[in-house]
Amino acid sequence: MNATATATAPAANAVLRVAPAAPAEAAAHFRASLAFHADVSDVAAALTAGGDPGFVVLDSRSTEAWDQGHVPGAVHLPTALIAEQAERLLDPSVPVVTYCWGPGCNGAARAALALAELGYRVKEMLGGFEYWAREGLPYETWQGEERRPADPLTAPVGADDCGC
Repeated sequence: MNATATATAPAANAVLRVAPAAPAEAAAHFRASLAFHADVSDVAAALTAGGDPGFVVLDSRSTEAWDQGHVPGAVHLPTALIAEQAERLLDPSVPVVTYCWGPGCNGAARAALALAELGYRVKEMLGGFEYWAREGLPYETWQGEERRPADPLTAPVGADDCGC
């Protein structure tokens, strides 16, 4: 900048109209977010690593949706039945990862709330069944195992890890 030029403040924009949080506040927020959420690829990696993943996956959708496709090894427990059946199906000492259809559905959050209110430790699987299938992961249907090609908008083509 030359001596005659003056520094100007950046124009206000929608991104910076509200200033970013202080680093310590941001760290606390994102740490808390990770305590409540898991993503599809992390859940899949833990389930296929061999041995006990340390959590159980719970599909909170209807029987019709379950039959269309579900995460292999998941427990099927529709949200409306959690209060009466969770104790019979789930070990309260094992964390539960809930999922529903996908990002446009809050069924997994409702299921997680119902389980938390019963004393279970829970996380919600972000993306739900939609992103499980879109990332090319195997799923079970009433007819057996299926798998779709990975959607390049949700998963890297030809790689096992997105590098996140």
